[in-house]
Amino acid sequence: MVTLARRRLGALLAVLVAALGLVLGGATAASAHATLERTDPAQGSVVQAAPAAVTLTFSEGVSLSADSVRVLDPQGNAVDDGKPEHVDGKAATARVTLRQGLGNGTYTVAWRAVSEDSHPVGGAFTFSIGAPSDTSVDAAAVQGADADGAVAFAYGTARTVAYCAFALLAGAAAFVIVVWPGGAAVRGVQRLLMTGWIALLLSTVAVLMLRGPYERGTGLGQAFDLSLVRATLDERIGTALAARLLLLAAAGVFLSLLVGQLGLQARPAAEPDPAADAGLDEEEAELRRLERAAAERPQRDTRLGLGLAGLALALALSATWVGADHSSVGIQVALALPLAALHLLAMAGWLGGLAVLVVGLRHGLPAAAVDRFSRLAFWLVAVLALTGVYQSWRGLGSWGALVNTEYGRLLLIKVGCVAAMLGVAWISRAWTARLRTADETPAADAAMAAEAARPAAGSPDPERAAQLARQQALRARAKQRQAAEGSPARAGLRRSVLVETGVAVLVLVVTTMLTNSPPGRVAEAIAARPGTGGAPTAGASAVPGKTQELTLPYDTGGRTPNAKGTATVTVNPVGTGPNAVTLKLVDGAGQAVEVPEVQLAFTLPDRDLGPLPVTLQSQGAGRWSGTAQLPLGGVWVVSVTVRSSDIDQVTATQQLKVGP
Repeated sequence: MVTLARRRLGALLAVLVAALGLVLGGATAASAHATLERTDPAQGSVVQAAPAAVTLTFSEGVSLSADSVRVLDPQGNAVDDGKPEHVDGKAATARVTLRQGLGNGTYTVAWRAVSEDSHPVGGAFTFSIGAPSDTSVDAAAVQGADADGAVAFAYGTARTVAYCAFALLAGAAAFVIVVWPGGAAVRGVQRLLMTGWIALLLSTVAVLMLRGPYERGTGLGQAFDLSLVRATLDERIGTALAARLLLLAAAGVFLSLLVGQLGLQARPAAEPDPAADAGLDEEEAELRRLERAAAERPQRDTRLGLGLAGLALALALSATWVGADHSSVGIQVALALPLAALHLLAMAGWLGGLAVLVVGLRHGLPAAAVDRFSRLAFWLVAVLALTGVYQSWRGLGSWGALVNTEYGRLLLIKVGCVAAMLGVAWISRAWTARLRTADETPAADAAMAAEAARPAAGSPDPERAAQLARQQALRARAKQRQAAEGSPARAGLRRSVLVETGVAVLVLVVTTMLTNSPPGRVAEAIAARPGTGGAPTAGASAVPGKTQELTLPYDTGGRTPNAKGTATVTVNPVGTGPNAVTLKLVDGAGQAVEVPEVQLAFTLPDRDLGPLPVTLQSQGAGRWSGTAQLPLGGVWVVSVTVRSSDIDQVTATQQLKVGP
């Protein structure tokens, strides 16, 4: 039996090593979230001859699909060959060939790609051949930059469930191996382990199926499109998800070993019970202690083997997250990857352990085991704090980004939740001390009662007397357990741990939102990049005395601080041709706010022209700038679309008269 278990553990470790290499093999340095740096032809430009191709250059490498770059003529017909590719193999470029003999007019380029940190990015711009013209293309609609609301919600929910399930699975297994081996035989703990495994399996499948519609901005019905699933598997995140499914198969074997081996061995190797031992004579008590020590030796070997396999499995599973998110790109990737994995493992050990603690307190969890977890949790929190500080510095880049970016504000919320958890944990430690005292008192009383019931030497029928003494010891032991499980200390600890677990779920939700938000360092890098910085293109320049300012109140209906405010759009020189535009967002108190996404477009209803989107460059502190190409005079409709969260978005409009 032991040899078979060791053979299975060896095979399990081999699978983990292979999967870990599969996930981390492609991690390279780059800047998180790709941004469009330049295009050829330039956005908003007017060229005299039809170009042979359209080329896009990004700030980092991107993954392309068959519809990543589309070029539409003024009538909305596709004029590209439908085969986007990288220029000379450079991952940070995309080029699509155009048909020959294109006529004059305004052409729309819609693009969508996946950046190296697995986040979809997209946009649209126009250029003209000969002269600008009316166009039937709704650039805001064809760019596909926004995910469908239902898809975005389902995708975000699946990712949150995956985080929670991993914490439950890894943390519960660690608790059983390190803190409470007897828990492997407890039905409630077994249910926790299986719940974590099943939830992680289902959520991973859901993320894999929803990834295609999420990237392409299509509906939930496309989740069952096998071509999209295959396309997702060709991406880095698809590789990570496939590796996670492989690892979950190995995790199923691991759980069977954990419950089958450790659970069986844990039954005879129970915690020492003074009440039970007190009813025995010295020879029987010594024999009981020797039996217990002999039973614990193979259990220690099994725990060591399971601990090593479980650690490797948890590390490999964590790599399926850190190998495809912010940690895999940006600065200091070689350091960020292991620290991010360590952060995730510490989080799982702490939060998953809390779940087992809640169940264990209802199933006779010894006070000694609670003490062990309390000491372990201290070191887990220390690891969380140290790795969290590094990740915060790496993602923010500056103190200003802490309050001026969505990433920074979410980070503050997470820090607040963790601080609340630590406060509740301090209360739990106080209950733990009281629990230790409460458990020791009934045990001592039971031992004294059993000792008093022992027959005197030479009494008649000593065998019958010893039997009665053991029965009385068993009754005392049952009374002890009943008193312990119903003690105020145990009930108080259970309540505080439940509160701590509830706050932990909020931490995981915020963590999911953090991984889906561009780091604060990215906005600063874009603003500081030479040649971009939001400077107007295509010859747009400010003309003194010809600036018009529009004020557009907005309310996305969300609950975040940036959900309600005012958008201010300035246009100069308010004439046909290129116009320099700036956009600023402020809240009700007049303070600048950042949002995950903002769009600006111009429409001329009288000529059925537009919307013509403006490519905005972030200037930081809730300010963007760009160039609007307005080919004709008339009353234009300026629309500002603000997205304050994954599901909260609104569009505000106002008229602008251009020309005489």
